[in-house]
Amino acid sequence: TILGETHEEEDEILPRKDYESLDYDRCINDPYLEVLESMDNKKVQRYEAVKWVMVFAIGVCTGLVGLFVDFFVRLFTQLKFRVVQSSVEECTEKGCLALSLLELLGFNLTFVFLASLLVLIQPVAAGSGIPEIKCYLNGVKVPGVVRLRTVVCKAMGVLFSVAGGLFVGKEGPMIHSGAVVGAGLPQFQSISLRKIQFNFPYFRSDRDKRDFVSAGAAAGVAAAFGAPIGGTLFSLEEGSSFWNQGLTWKVLFCSMAATFTLNFFRSGIQFGSWGSFQLPGLLNFGEFKCSESDKKCHLWTAVDLGFFILMGIVGGLLGATFNCLNKRLAKYRMRNVHPKPKLVRVLESLLVSLTTTVVVFVASMVLGECRQMSSTSRSGNDTLSLQGTSEDVNSSIKTFFCPNETYNDMATLFFNPQESAILQLFHQDGTFSPVTLSLFFLLYFLLSCWTYGISVPSGLFVPSLLCGAAFGRLVANLLKSYIGLDHIYSGTFALIGAAAFLGGVVRMTISLTVILIESTNEITYGLPIMITLMVAKWTGDFFNKGIYDIHVNLRGVPLLEWETEVEMDKLRASDIMEPNLTYVYPHTRIQSLVSILRTTVHHAFPVVTENRGNEREFMKGNQLISNNIKFKKSSILTRAGEQRKRSQSMKSYPSSELRNMCDEHIATEEPPEKEDLLQQMLERRYTPYPNLYPDQSPSEEWTMEERFRPLTFHGLILRSQLVTLLVRGVCYSESRSSASQPRLSHAEMSEDYPRYPDIHDLDLTLLNPRMIVDVTPYMNPSPFAVSPNTHVSQVFNLFRTMGLRHLPVVNAVGEIVGIITRHNLTHEFLQARLRQHYQTI
Repeated sequence: TILGETHEEEDEILPRKDYESLDYDRCINDPYLEVLESMDNKKVQRYEAVKWVMVFAIGVCTGLVGLFVDFFVRLFTQLKFRVVQSSVEECTEKGCLALSLLELLGFNLTFVFLASLLVLIQPVAAGSGIPEIKCYLNGVKVPGVVRLRTVVCKAMGVLFSVAGGLFVGKEGPMIHSGAVVGAGLPQFQSISLRKIQFNFPYFRSDRDKRDFVSAGAAAGVAAAFGAPIGGTLFSLEEGSSFWNQGLTWKVLFCSMAATFTLNFFRSGIQFGSWGSFQLPGLLNFGEFKCSESDKKCHLWTAVDLGFFILMGIVGGLLGATFNCLNKRLAKYRMRNVHPKPKLVRVLESLLVSLTTTVVVFVASMVLGECRQMSSTSRSGNDTLSLQGTSEDVNSSIKTFFCPNETYNDMATLFFNPQESAILQLFHQDGTFSPVTLSLFFLLYFLLSCWTYGISVPSGLFVPSLLCGAAFGRLVANLLKSYIGLDHIYSGTFALIGAAAFLGGVVRMTISLTVILIESTNEITYGLPIMITLMVAKWTGDFFNKGIYDIHVNLRGVPLLEWETEVEMDKLRASDIMEPNLTYVYPHTRIQSLVSILRTTVHHAFPVVTENRGNEREFMKGNQLISNNIKFKKSSILTRAGEQRKRSQSMKSYPSSELRNMCDEHIATEEPPEKEDLLQQMLERRYTPYPNLYPDQSPSEEWTMEERFRPLTFHGLILRSQLVTLLVRGVCYSESRSSASQPRLSHAEMSEDYPRYPDIHDLDLTLLNPRMIVDVTPYMNPSPFAVSPNTHVSQVFNLFRTMGLRHLPVVNAVGEIVGIITRHNLTHEFLQARLRQHYQTI
């Protein structure tokens, strides 16, 4: 069936790309601790105040980006429609409609061509950007996703694609644009503007950057729909995998700043009344109210809830169908379009624009119905109150191909901006026939499904709302005409239809409910919208995932879900960890570090020392090994040492019986030769972990003992930190003490953030390979770690909720036996390990 998809189709091999994970704050030394420890209370307060100022600035700038996009979209769209409308009216009498079609094609193809060229400059600017931002906030760094060039190409490209007549929205890309503003503004630097640099030492960590991106994404939603609370919930529900309570107020404040900035300027420009705040967002649903003359009308009743549930089921089915078709189109593009020269992508966009323009023109000319103008004027009271003047209402009525005193209902939907078409469906009663709504829904459904995924900036929220509104309006017309339910308010059913279809496509619940409530400014719609969205999500999830999750999976991004399946608890940490470790010693020669960094792509390395039985002999002749062994002995708390400390404190207790019992206990516990437990551990014979990977044999070059050698774990150090130490010459000579090594502050270590130097660009002639680097002052000595016997569900929850990137697996005696990264917790990897587990039982 068109809805059902097998697991083989899900696992089909497609072009994949390796994505970098973020250096989350939990995997490195927390920058807050290092920065705040050197500050007094006034500096700490100043640090927090600067963060609030940055959050406000992100909201204001996001609102200005939305204002820029909205202004030029309106300008280009009005120019195009004005020229085409006059041409159509003139050519209807003279019989030269082909010329009008060519004029419309000229406008649309030019705009779409410009949008495609901007995507060629920055490919990540294509689409809505929501999947990419969702990946970023989940912990995956998509290349170029938050660059200045991206937001420029995104903002300019989306206004051309919307003005070009494509069935796309400008509200979706606002989320991506806000996230880019949030990532770049607090840094006060850009790779595109290298010459402009400011000495701004704050917020030089991935933790701060991630929080600002969350705030920017929420501000984008708030600016698009005039829904600051909905934007905050969107960032919480669909975006961040790690959330702290202190971030909630900042994100809400940023969303409020974006909403009121856009409202202030749009109201002032459009109505000339600065400070009136009449237009809260780019998309405004208007006021829902029944006509005063119709006493039977109600916005909704308890009986209507049954119809809303059925609409939710149908919306979920339609959304699943939409996602299935779009997924097949995306796979086709990945196999046949993307591998070819980039010009092919531009040609595909032009083909979609050509087809859309011809379909819209022909459908309006052939399939539209001419209806009386008077009915529209009488029933357009709600639009009158919304727009303010009758001229605005009449300007949204299209008379294409119709005689005087009549208008074309199909052209009214197709030849208006999408926002105006949504308002027509929400607030004008009795103006669209069921045949027109059915044909419009079918054409819009197919063309918007084909359009989403081409190489232009495009949003999916508004096309889905418009498509769903036509579906809901059709249901209302059928219930009125054939069942005789006169109390039905068509605008409510149009809104519920829009919510059902959009929920079936994107599978959002809490945030989308609040967004729609804030956009309608009608709290009484909360219950029906929530029920409809829940039913649509449950119905759609029975067949496939949401559209954004589908595109994330197709790109091979290791996105982590909220929780694992119950069946995965049959696995332990030792079943999914990577046992082949690349590690560094506390004191390591430069030549070894360079070799490790140039031959691996790992982003973090365990800092370890080997457990040797002949350590005393090594300490005599090798200064480097001697330093490592001394560090190990000084950094490990042994059971015997702790026992002695406790016994000393217990002896001072004023109870003779307890003192005698302690002495007795110590005498039985201590070994006769007075040797501590650490030395016994070092001299014992090591037995490697059995059956870690029963289907894999050890490397030919390694014995089993060498492959799983006992390594005492001391901490983690990042690749970026090691490269920074090498670039800045942080090392000491073997003939001198490690205390002579230069020390770098946190500001110096993070000065190159976020673009640290690459090891392959390092000039080796400037380094003495025999010099030694002491990494212990810069490693994270206390990262999160798990036992090999920890259940996978506990590992997953710890990894996701703490925002981790690397999770060491450490046994009971402090030896590291493996490491877990994001790739070890993906659904595909866990499924493979579970199948392997069943085979070995």
